[in-house]
Amino acid sequence: MASPKTLSSSTATPTDSRLVDATKRILQEITAVERGLEAMDLKITDLSAASTSIRADIASFQDKVTDLDLRLTTVKGQLATLSELDSELQFLCAKIIDLEDRSQCPFI
Repeated sequence: MASPKTLSSSTATPTDSRLVDATKRILQEITAVERGLEAMDLKITDLSAASTSIRADIASFQDKVTDLDLRLTTVKGQLATLSELDSELQFLCAKIIDLEDRSQCPFI
């Protein structure tokens, strides 16, 4: 089997030096890309955590809206009851006024 060729300063050719330099640049670029990917992975993790937090906030907001809707329904029912009571009170007041007016009349 042939042994791998090792580069030494005495046997290196200009082509070998260019290959070594090109390989170093490629390795540096690969390292830079790996760092970029790691940074992107961290950002994705941060965004995922933020998304989870936002979903929790939305769920909490929806619960509050549901609670407010129930309260609004209760208030509407109470307003309807108050309206009915107001109508009855006006009717009774009219009857009282009518009875008072009749009691003032000497012809009754």
